[in-house]
Amino acid sequence: MASFQFPDQTAFYKGKVRDVYTINENWLVMVASNRISAFDVILPRPIPYKGQVLNQIAAYMLNATKDICPNWLTVSPAPNVSIGKKCKPFRIEMVVRGNLTGHAWRTYASGKRELCGVALPEGLKENDYFPTPIITPSTKAEEGHDEDISQKEIIEKGLATQEEWAILEKYTLALFERGKEIAAKRGLILVDTKYEFGLLDGEVYLMDEIHTPDSSRYFYADGFEERQTAGERQKQLSKEFVREWLIENNFMGKEGQTVPEMNDEWVNTISKRYIELYEKVIGEKFHPEELSDEETEKRIIESLKEIKAL
Repeated sequence: MASFQFPDQTAFYKGKVRDVYTINENWLVMVASNRISAFDVILPRPIPYKGQVLNQIAAYMLNATKDICPNWLTVSPAPNVSIGKKCKPFRIEMVVRGNLTGHAWRTYASGKRELCGVALPEGLKENDYFPTPIITPSTKAEEGHDEDISQKEIIEKGLATQEEWAILEKYTLALFERGKEIAAKRGLILVDTKYEFGLLDGEVYLMDEIHTPDSSRYFYADGFEERQTAGERQKQLSKEFVREWLIENNFMGKEGQTVPEMNDEWVNTISKRYIELYEKVIGEKFHPEELSDEETEKRIIESLKEIKAL
């Protein structure tokens, strides 16, 4: 994927998955690439249509939640591009969990009964529902891995004020509730997810992507209780299958480990899984759209002019 150069561009940031262009210090152009990462490492081959899948799910979910809180998105001029307002980000991620799985389960299984300052009830099995969803924030690391942090530490370190935290908490729980409602209509359970927020003119805005397979974990609702009772693994819809393949091939992002080779068949399998994710989460057929770099750039510039960013 080409790097663009836009009029009035003031900054460029290449993330693990997204390329982010700052325009006039007020606007962001976010291009979702087909790159795929796991264990904080970008894998060697791009996945066809992954950028379009992520961008279109995020745009759908941002539009479906804009009555809950303001968000950064203004327009999506190309299948893998979103343009919106630049906010000053909080240096924390609001991780919210409805079920005991992933990192929370590993913590629980080790015998600990507290995560990010939140008490965890006794007697739970892996993937059980929490009595009510819990918020387990993490720091946003500039480099390396994000780290768990409690509400108390967030306020003590000045990462958010008490008043800001109250708003972040309220928005996070309301967004998660809406995400669960949307998922339930599609026969899914939104298990856990993360939200990123920022400030714009003193107001808290939702940023980045939401409820995508890269930022969220979904279980299939059909048969969930039966699998729990039988102690079986839950059927899930996320990019966890990529992580599992890497682990099976002795890669967990640790020093000295080599990323296993990705053949054409495996790359196409991942692409099909992402498309399946889109169709299941959105409830609509996926329409692959491939634009040339020239056409993508043209659409972005036209949109920037329309919203008076240029």
